[in-house]
Amino acid sequence: MKLKTIAAFSLAIATLFSCNTKKNLNNPTSSVNIPTENEVGVKMLTSEIKAVKAPFKTIQFTKPTFPSEKITLALSTTEINTYTIQKAIDQLSTKGGGTIVVPNGKWLTGRIQLKDNINFHLDNEAQLVFSGEIKDFLPVVFTRVEGIEVMSLGACIYANGATNIAITGNGKLIGPQKGSIRDNILTKDVIDNVINPNTPVAERIVDGTKQDWIFPPMFISPINCKKVYIEGVSLENTAFWNIVPIYCDNVIIRGVTVNSVETARGDGIDIESSKNVLIEYCNLSTGDDCFTMKAGRGEDGIRVNKSTENVVVRYCLALEGHGGITCGSETAGMIKNLYVHDCVFNNSGVGILFKSRRSRGGGGENLTYERIRMNLNLTAIKWDMLGASGSVGDLADRLPARTINKLTPKYRNIAIKNIIIENCTTFVKVIGIPESPVSNLTIENATVNCSDLFLVQDLKNAVFKNISITAKNNILSLLDSKNILFNQIDFKTTNPPKLDIKGTLSDSIIIRSSINMEDTKWFSNKH
Repeated sequence: MKLKTIAAFSLAIATLFSCNTKKNLNNPTSSVNIPTENEVGVKMLTSEIKAVKAPFKTIQFTKPTFPSEKITLALSTTEINTYTIQKAIDQLSTKGGGTIVVPNGKWLTGRIQLKDNINFHLDNEAQLVFSGEIKDFLPVVFTRVEGIEVMSLGACIYANGATNIAITGNGKLIGPQKGSIRDNILTKDVIDNVINPNTPVAERIVDGTKQDWIFPPMFISPINCKKVYIEGVSLENTAFWNIVPIYCDNVIIRGVTVNSVETARGDGIDIESSKNVLIEYCNLSTGDDCFTMKAGRGEDGIRVNKSTENVVVRYCLALEGHGGITCGSETAGMIKNLYVHDCVFNNSGVGILFKSRRSRGGGGENLTYERIRMNLNLTAIKWDMLGASGSVGDLADRLPARTINKLTPKYRNIAIKNIIIENCTTFVKVIGIPESPVSNLTIENATVNCSDLFLVQDLKNAVFKNISITAKNNILSLLDSKNILFNQIDFKTTNPPKLDIKGTLSDSIIIRSSINMEDTKWFSNKH
């Protein structure tokens, strides 16, 4: 059930109370096929792309085709091969395209740029190693770093305005080696403080000469491209985010393996202000978030105003990372129409994570998650709309409520169902903001093993239904939250669960037909 208005919530309540619902709960997920780790990820990759079914209209995702011409590169084992690789790409693209083959062996290169109708293919035993020196990623190119447009080093594999490009094969891509790039990465400040949003983008040059720092190159990042296909390759040792389509349309990422556990900002796959995206059969082990949706940051993201929309993530495996599937925290252009299904998050920190900041705008809406299995070190389902004072100052303080403006984020219309949480600390944690509460949330049909039940602030219009929760603690904590329904919940706690309701805005919190907890109707004193 997806609640879109308070009236819809009221109708749901009235319907429930007109029925004589019995307190007889079955295993909520017993009749649903929720995959295990052995049923998802790279090893299950299919030769063809199965039809996509989503709760929103999608394009038909198909494998690309390329002209038959093929060039196998003759590369040096003693010198950097950037010129040889780029010359072959440029010439073949000019002729109409085809396949560039990186042969078996270990080869060193600087930044390379894909062009129209090029399939960049790595043989099974090929290892393409990227230089660690800034000079091998110059001149600067147009890109977006953490949601802000700049002229910077770009990406190890870069493209701008290309159509029908691919990176394929079972070879390995190895990120920048030790050198000037890693020695000069900006760590002493955040990007908001070093890039002025009023400066023309062409003048936002970060090349390591005008500053004593650089933005590290992403690993694979096409920008303004159409028909992007990435399959089979492995990525390791990135200096920054791994696979980052920016302003792209029709993107397919499948069968990819990422290992960036040792990289502090080593996100796995970041979809940045792109649309019509399919991610499937991938294995991600990361030093930050695994599968991530982004859409620009703050004033600059509002200026660009490009959403991430119509994204499907399926049959994927998150093995380690801060978040299994994350929205944010850069969301200025909005994240719309995301469907995540039949995935496993094993040993991740948070399972399903929603982030935003008061200074960054945007948010997300129409987000659907189903048939997901999680074994987690931290919270299962979490919203963090405040952030930390180190990056946003006193905007990280919940109170006072701020005046709503163009940078006020929002999360709404979110449905999560048919999930198994084998282990986590807290089942649901909502760190919202009082001026823009998380709204219209449904979580249903779940089997959960956790330490803590609910820790919620600034949530409205939410239904938790048909859930079996085994928990160590017994408190349902709600602060300034209203129109909340707990229906048919099997509370398996040592002591009977208790409501802990605070805040003058809390209202209309109802427990109905649950096990180990009496039916409860809690209303504020104004009633």
